[in-house]
Amino acid sequence: MVYAANSNLLPYNSPAICNRMASSLPLQLRLPPPTNPPFLRHRPIQCAADRQALFNRIAPVYDNLNDLLSLGQHRIWKRMAVSWSGAKAGDCVLDICCGSGDLAFLLSERVGYDGKVTGLDFSQEQLSIASSRQNSLSKPCYNNIEVLLQWVEGDALNLPFSDGTFDAITMGYGLRNVVDKRKALEEMLRVLKQGSKVSILDFNKTTQPITAAIQEWMINNIVVPVASGYGLAEDYKYLSKSINEFSTGKELEELALEVGFSTSRHYEISGGLMGNLVASR
Repeated sequence: MVYAANSNLLPYNSPAICNRMASSLPLQLRLPPPTNPPFLRHRPIQCAADRQALFNRIAPVYDNLNDLLSLGQHRIWKRMAVSWSGAKAGDCVLDICCGSGDLAFLLSERVGYDGKVTGLDFSQEQLSIASSRQNSLSKPCYNNIEVLLQWVEGDALNLPFSDGTFDAITMGYGLRNVVDKRKALEEMLRVLKQGSKVSILDFNKTTQPITAAIQEWMINNIVVPVASGYGLAEDYKYLSKSINEFSTGKELEELALEVGFSTSRHYEISGGLMGNLVASR
């Protein structure tokens, strides 16, 4: 499998990335006080138990599989999602369904010296990996990153935050997996400040038959076989079903407006295989 010569494809703790970012990020990392487990809260979580178990199970190889299955393109899509969120220096931002932390770390680059990033997920295993990755950022090459970043075990349908807390919210590959999309959007709207945006990246449920056929073929002939090499073929077979049960971009736009967002727009990216909903309060 061929990879482009792109630093985005390297792991966050690789020497090449460390050296490059040390010269480009005028920040310093402030780790939150250590906790046991290494994240802050445990809340009762409304989700399909099998879906939660799945994300705990795949956590150790999740990042490697994302790179393999997307040829590193997922890092570009995530940067696009963060850009669409409108996060800026000094902001207090939230990444829901944060997984191993990709979007949260990108947000930390955006909010800078006085910013704060919170990553929330229902998977203890994913949060443990995110916390470990954060600890690796405290290497000397990251001494100039100064962002307070914390991890919270919690429920996307019952966010443990006060109304109007966040200047921007992101969600990557999470809305498709919650049991109630409307409630998830309502919670995002509640904790978002007036005039701020949510940016939600996920697989696109296309209305174009050719694109849908390509998407299905890729899942059955690339994603599942590659996952089988990690012993996770059955775990990744859920993708087709979850995309088929997901909402189209138009339906997501309408749902966001129904729950109270003032504007909403869904962007198809990567030839319609992925999509990103941007909604403003």
